[in-house]
Amino acid sequence: MPVWDHRKLLAAFALAFSLPALASDLPRHTLQCDGRDLEYLVYVPANQLGPLPVVMLLHGAGDQAENFIGAWKSFAQKKQIVLIAPQLPRDRSLEEHIPKILPCLVAEVEKRSSIDTHRIYLFGYSMGGYLAYDGALLDSEYFAAAAIHAMGIDNDYLSIIQRATRKIPIAISIGDRDDLVSLAQVRKTRDLLKKSGFPVEYKEIFDHGHNYYEISETINEDVWHFLGAKRLP
Repeated sequence: MPVWDHRKLLAAFALAFSLPALASDLPRHTLQCDGRDLEYLVYVPANQLGPLPVVMLLHGAGDQAENFIGAWKSFAQKKQIVLIAPQLPRDRSLEEHIPKILPCLVAEVEKRSSIDTHRIYLFGYSMGGYLAYDGALLDSEYFAAAAIHAMGIDNDYLSIIQRATRKIPIAISIGDRDDLVSLAQVRKTRDLLKKSGFPVEYKEIFDHGHNYYEISETINEDVWHFLGAKRLP
């Protein structure tokens, strides 16, 4: 079943998850990319010295870009990382536009900030993780590396792995108590990526469910430890 049909994901955000306060100090910007009107947030660290790496943040179903970028802000200031967080509608038609939308957003931010084009990364969670696979595999020569938390590739879409023109490094993590995303499917995704020659780092987090925000600081550190060392050739 495609990620867009995971009704439990949306219900979980609405009813169960304790989300952080919105990062209201960051204004939303609007941009049209590939015929789609998008809202997005940008965080640029203070006292920027030289071109900085970029992490594109793709949130889960029913969440807000403010929450997701808010979970990264203090870490990004410390590590000097530019953050871009689009507001993602729960709309299946968005998926076909992702390979053009994500570079379009980076190009817009590059007009106002100095970024290192060899160090542009993806991090996606839940539904955002599903879209991060699209970006990583269909834009494999644009993004230096990708990290996905709590999501695998759907069986009907596994052929996307063969469409990548570069073996992009990918980190995958999931809680061993995630009751919203199939652990078996995430393991299958890992195995198929490895079999196809992709450098994959895989982690099952002990006693963790689906809620990224419960341990976001730990996840973010792990994600950056993986991403930050990767560069496009």
